[in-house]
Amino acid sequence: MERLWEKNRVAVILSAVVIVGMYVFWFMGKARAESMLTSAWGFAVPLILAALVGVVGERSGVVNIGIEGQMLISAFAAFFGAALTGSLIIGVLLGLGAGMLLGGFLAWTAVKLRTDQIIAGVVINIAATGITSFFYKQGQTLPGVFPRWEIPLLKDLPLVGKVFFANGPFALATILIVIVLNYLLFRTRWGLRTRAIGEYPQAADTAGIDVIRMRLVNVTLAGLLAGAAGAFLSMEASSTFERGITADRGFLALAIMIFGAWKPLQAAAAALFFGFAQAIASQLQADKVVDIPQQLINTLPYVLTLIVLAVAAGRVRAPAAEGVPFVKGQG
Repeated sequence: MERLWEKNRVAVILSAVVIVGMYVFWFMGKARAESMLTSAWGFAVPLILAALVGVVGERSGVVNIGIEGQMLISAFAAFFGAALTGSLIIGVLLGLGAGMLLGGFLAWTAVKLRTDQIIAGVVINIAATGITSFFYKQGQTLPGVFPRWEIPLLKDLPLVGKVFFANGPFALATILIVIVLNYLLFRTRWGLRTRAIGEYPQAADTAGIDVIRMRLVNVTLAGLLAGAAGAFLSMEASSTFERGITADRGFLALAIMIFGAWKPLQAAAAALFFGFAQAIASQLQADKVVDIPQQLINTLPYVLTLIVLAVAAGRVRAPAAEGVPFVKGQG
């Protein structure tokens, strides 16, 4: 139990802060508390998925700052794919496929061609902004809305039930993805090998692990998570696409990944904490408790990012081989 606490104390502390805070608002008014938590969770979902993209990539030794671009292209592909074909399912598949395709591009250029990983990510971001702006068209609508799924028993829990367990498919899947990925990363052979190629790739190669192949596969498949984040934004969260719909969430997710010490559970808790802070600021403004310009409220996540990075500096350690191209035989 003590070991479990040491590994996940950040996640536990942040989750406790959010939960206690929400129950304080619960006593002030049930409807208000549920509204705020719904807002916080809606803000957190794409951040969690995007942060997990970074976790898988950097645990494998590949830095991915192109998450923003992956999300943007995926949101575009998902929305317009569904609008033009009249099928939500096709839209989702196109969004996931776009994220994986860009993940494959990053993997190929960074791992096989050994291109500078930062430059490769910047290329993805610039290309995504240009492509989505050039092909963007107004007037398109989705052929329908995503259904809300309910998890029996869990949906009846006070406060958290309706928010977390009676939701759209992407929001529900995010909870499962966090749990499964955390298990895979720290309890399976794949997770052990992934962490090995991100820490000591030469030693992993000596042990018979195909470092290049594993990095290619991991970074490519992580693109599915970026695709899910983008599809959530344009199809489940808003049912529309606007230029810059991702609003720099990909970069914010990288800060959350660092604060979460490259662990899925801690990254998810950090994302929920960010969402909670955003929801509180918006609620205070709506209640006219404080007269804060909306533009200033919109900067809150980024101010928190600076604070989080300052706090996390020196307290967490990145995978030793992240960003370092692997050359077989060199040690």
